Amino acid sequence: MDLSTTYLGLKLKNPIVPSASPLSNSVDNVKRLEDNGAAAVVMYSLFEEQITHESKEIDAFLTQGTESFGEALSYFPEPDEFHNLESEDYLEQIRKLKDAVSIPIIGSLNGVSAGGWMKYAQKMEEAGADALELNIYYIPTDPSMSAEEVESMYLNDLKTVKEHVKIPVAIKLSPYFTSFANMAKKLDENGADGLVIFNRFYQPDIDLENLEVIPDIKFSTEYELRLPLRWLAILYGNVNADLAATTGIHTGYDVLKTMMTGADVAMMTSALLERGVDHVKRVLEEIRMWMDENEYVSIEQMKGSMSYKAIAEPSAYERANYMKALQSIK
Repeated sequence: MDLSTTYLGLKLKNPIVPSASPLSNSVDNVKRLEDNGAAAVVMYSLFEEQITHESKEIDAFLTQGTESFGEALSYFPEPDEFHNLESEDYLEQIRKLKDAVSIPIIGSLNGVSAGGWMKYAQKMEEAGADALELNIYYIPTDPSMSAEEVESMYLNDLKTVKEHVKIPVAIKLSPYFTSFANMAKKLDENGADGLVIFNRFYQPDIDLENLEVIPDIKFSTEYELRLPLRWLAILYGNVNADLAATTGIHTGYDVLKTMMTGADVAMMTSALLERGVDHVKRVLEEIRMWMDENEYVSIEQMKGSMSYKAIAEPSAYERANYMKALQSIK
């Protein structure tokens, strides 16, 4: 039985890829993920805000005392005062993971605006990252900002990152585009090596006691997989970029569904944080058991078999499904 797949030019032993999460903070955790069968790991994200904040701190250090006499060299900070920064820790973690495990390590760069922070894509490559995931987590709150401007920002960010690296670049997307299929095609045409579907926006809550807006993280549920499944099925065969499914993947059966709709890999985090890293082994066992019972010999055999182009009634992914669902309620 062949569970192998290819994603971002990387030959993987199976489609299970833990997505960006605190799990990659620990070398031991990543080793355990590899031991339990994970085929690659996406690093936790390095954020634009972290890099730009550090740049300001370094600038403050280096300009400290410049109004004093030029001979007063003691005004300059010691190098170790400004080198121990989060971005440097991130790059060092990539190096440590590359030394510790044999599976591919995918860096994650999270930001919005085009700028100097994107040069860290090149630093991730130099640190040993096998590929890069560009996560543009953006909420367009300005009513005067058009959909075209939002799309242009994504395309410009992708182009800028691609200019800095030679390793493959995937872009993690939200579903909130006026025409998602068209946006996916534009990203594909502008060099995206992979599309990660979908980013899960964490919605804030209201603390009624303190009258504050507060962060509130909820783990994903299997029901949330429905949205990625639909768009994977629609995009399969319509873009050249590889496809990664994420959000709502908890079991081997969830992974099988993503493969059938057209994904090359299935990314999970919530299930691993809830059940532990050895859950990867259980997921792989479920996949093998189902494939054996249903006489599938490889992942490649099933890939795209339930996509928009492959099924007898593609309207099931369109309005027909909406109408049938409503009519099923008695």
